[in-house]
Amino acid sequence: MDPAILGPIDAIFSPIIEPILLIGVVINLVTRHLAHRSHIRQNEEEKGSLKHFVFHEISNGVLIVFSLYYMTLHHHGGMVLSLMVLAMILADIFEFEARLVESRGGMEIELPKGSMVGSALVLVYILYIIILPAGPLDQFLTLIPI
Repeated sequence: MDPAILGPIDAIFSPIIEPILLIGVVINLVTRHLAHRSHIRQNEEEKGSLKHFVFHEISNGVLIVFSLYYMTLHHHGGMVLSLMVLAMILADIFEFEARLVESRGGMEIELPKGSMVGSALVLVYILYIIILPAGPLDQFLTLIPI
């Protein structure tokens, strides 16, 4: 029996953390798209006055919390996932600053390509965790006599 680091929280979230992470990443992608549409609308109304999209910031925070929690359950996969999520959010911060520069300069607002690629990589890794839970080489390791 594995020790439960967080006790009752582990009893609730441990069996369903991977689907929660998948839903969180998909929601993050949707809120990223909505934030981009909001930034375009704000830029058309008034140049240089972009504001953060609150729902996207909340989804970023929830994704960080759940990825750090996943690290308490699966140390290696959780560390990789947490670093990917933090890199995605760091890219998101720099992309927002780039949108501010574009807005102040009177340029057209571009897509946040860097943070979209980061989100896609996090999504691919979450799908990898869900589809191949034991690891890709475990099926071959059982065939080798020890």
